[in-house]
Amino acid sequence: MSWQIPQQIEQDIIAGKAQYRTFQTGVGGQSILPVPNNAYAVVFGYDFSPAGGGFKFLSSTPAFAAQGALPYLNAATIRFFETQQISFYTGTDFFPFIHHIDLKTTALINQIQSPVPPNDALVLSNQNIEEIDNTPIARQVYITSDKDITITVGLIQTIDPATTGAIPITNRTPALLTYGGSPQTPNVQTDLGPALNPIQFMQPSPKDFQDFGFGLLPNNANGQCFAIPDATRGLVDPSVYLNTLGATFTEAAAANYFLCLHYALYTRTIPEQRG
Repeated sequence: MSWQIPQQIEQDIIAGKAQYRTFQTGVGGQSILPVPNNAYAVVFGYDFSPAGGGFKFLSSTPAFAAQGALPYLNAATIRFFETQQISFYTGTDFFPFIHHIDLKTTALINQIQSPVPPNDALVLSNQNIEEIDNTPIARQVYITSDKDITITVGLIQTIDPATTGAIPITNRTPALLTYGGSPQTPNVQTDLGPALNPIQFMQPSPKDFQDFGFGLLPNNANGQCFAIPDATRGLVDPSVYLNTLGATFTEAAAANYFLCLHYALYTRTIPEQRG
């Protein structure tokens, strides 16, 4: 577990100044945590069970037809589940979190019938089964809001590394200690989202972007890296993607994501000083 109740919040809960609450969501990519009037919520942690559990694929084309009742997908299809984003919008602040999801590998040795004479001979087939590791991910956060909190979850398949360039030496990118002055040409603009109107993640920084010699700042420049909804090159709702794979996957509970927020609810207005 990588989060714990902050000490002050725990003291407030014990003293009756706040209530410990959980908010469990999942399946579809859009949810809203309601915050009552004249109250505020402090989200201090979440447990995230990624989408994609229960899917498996073989590391090579199987030489036998019977694979049991397990749903098998190819590597390109399952890769969609390997990058997943959670974000929170409070009406004034935006907090994105991107997770890379591991694959679990299991060695598989099967006896199969030989495809060449003598056809009754049995041989061993050595393969690996790959599957998404949907072990819950625990994360500590500190998000305060007196308004409803919008929660967005999605899968990210591809991005567009739009621009590369050498980083010049500036007072923020000194030589040797950073890439300033290096002959390497790292990515300086990455587009995530619709091709016509993407979020353009700028590096090293949107501030004084022209000082780095990369031209004018794009319209949707952002100093944070996150995806926005787009079926091709951005955020894809997990339930929408599962629907494209068929009912076997859509209806499997293990294939869907689940997210549990842990928060304290204060039934009073936010004080000016919160430490």
